[in-house]
Amino acid sequence: MPADYYETLGVARDASAADLKKAYRRLAMKYHPDRNPDDESAQERFKEVQKAYEVLKDDQKRAAYDRFGHDGVNGMGGGGPGAGAGFGDINDIFGDIFGDIFGGAGRRRGAGRSHRGQDLRYEMELDLEDAVAGIEKEIRIPTVGRCTTCDGSGSKDGKLDVCTTCGGQGQVRMQQGIFSVQQSCPACGGNGRRIADPCGDCQGSGQVRETRTLQVKIPAGVDEGDRIRLSGEGGAGMQGGQAGDLYVDIHIRPHPLFKRDGDDLFCEVPITITTAALGGQLKVPTLDGSVMLKIPAETQSGKLFRLRGKGVQSVRSRSAGDLLCRVVVETPVKLTREQKDLLQQFQDSFGEDGDHNPQASGWTDKVRSFFDRMGLG
Repeated sequence: MPADYYETLGVARDASAADLKKAYRRLAMKYHPDRNPDDESAQERFKEVQKAYEVLKDDQKRAAYDRFGHDGVNGMGGGGPGAGAGFGDINDIFGDIFGDIFGGAGRRRGAGRSHRGQDLRYEMELDLEDAVAGIEKEIRIPTVGRCTTCDGSGSKDGKLDVCTTCGGQGQVRMQQGIFSVQQSCPACGGNGRRIADPCGDCQGSGQVRETRTLQVKIPAGVDEGDRIRLSGEGGAGMQGGQAGDLYVDIHIRPHPLFKRDGDDLFCEVPITITTAALGGQLKVPTLDGSVMLKIPAETQSGKLFRLRGKGVQSVRSRSAGDLLCRVVVETPVKLTREQKDLLQQFQDSFGEDGDHNPQASGWTDKVRSFFDRMGLG
């Protein structure tokens, strides 16, 4: 007995369409024959996953399956014996795994009809410096291209025949007990005509699998989540249809010094106790060199200094943001006995005068007030 389709995908029976697609993508990527060329069990598992998804993603087929089980979808073009026996239409595979971002632009359509190719998505990681300055990157994408043998038409001689399954009507009626469904003919996709002599290289789809190399120009100032559209660089259309688009999604790698927030950059700058107390200058980095940052006397840890115009000019801005430097007073470590004695003498020199430590004095007053209110004083 065939396995339960919900169990095959590992989802609940009330799973949403998004949950079904997510589960299918994960399993299809795991068991795809290209990833497991020598594992027959993985290939069989891939076919089962394909078969289950083909039924459950279709509302009518899913309703029939929920009501009648496997008998309810036998012969409906997805759940019957032999369905999904191949490795799937090229557009289906790349659409659901590589970059189906617009909901089925490349689903299997009927032979003899031209359809726009699938939109694809590519995830690109950039260093912060490259994202700010702009760069040209070479990428390689697995996709489907136009078959050169038939020039994308899918037909070896350009001829079309009347579909024998639907008699040219484009519609068929499926009957299972009292349940009757009229749907587009699965053989011709509702067109009523089929390719008479399919191209031997693309089996009538007008598409062939290929890996394409592209040069992508990244404009200066792109940020995390930005998207670049390359028109006509997606999957080839079926039977001569227009090619889809390629969308490049930008992701920025973490930087060891800077964090970006819009047009502004943030960094932490450690300073010594002496510099914090007496003031001074220190060199701080920016994306276009280093600058001198003036530290006034009596600077407290956490003080934020703004260097105007030293941030990022994004693709949406006319001017650059700022660099915000947060100073962190660093406590000295590995002190010698003499250094410890000197620090103790320095501390003793303050006596009981709280003016030298205004934050500590204020905090002590707040603690005393809190204890008095709680009756703990």
